Amino acid sequence: MRLIIPHGGGAVPYHWGRYRGLADMLGKPVLTEHIMRNVFFDTCVYHQPGIDLLFRVIDIDNILFASEMFGAVKGIDPETGHNFDDTKRYIDALALSEVDRRKVFEGNVRRAYPRLDAALKAKGR
Repeated sequence: MRLIIPHGGGAVPYHWGRYRGLADMLGKPVLTEHIMRNVFFDTCVYHQPGIDLLFRVIDIDNILFASEMFGAVKGIDPETGHNFDDTKRYIDALALSEVDRRKVFEGNVRRAYPRLDAALKAKGR
């Protein structure tokens, strides 16, 4: 089973140290070996500092690009002049390698959704 936690995992990146500590205290393997094989976080976060934190805390292999068709906050951010829910620009602002960029925009999604990957491959994509 794969779990996708939307909106950057909510408070998860802020509490990552707590989760690591709990895993250690309970005698579980480190989180990357214990739960991160099947847990993914999307990038539907409406500001650059939130995206920056997500990418600092969560391994690149567990981050999926996401945007909203009908976002919770429709409108222009007066501080930036861009739509609040234009999440791609936050990813574009990160210093990612092309390999990591491809993981976020496609590769990780194909791993998280293997039936989608199979359907795309069947269409030659």
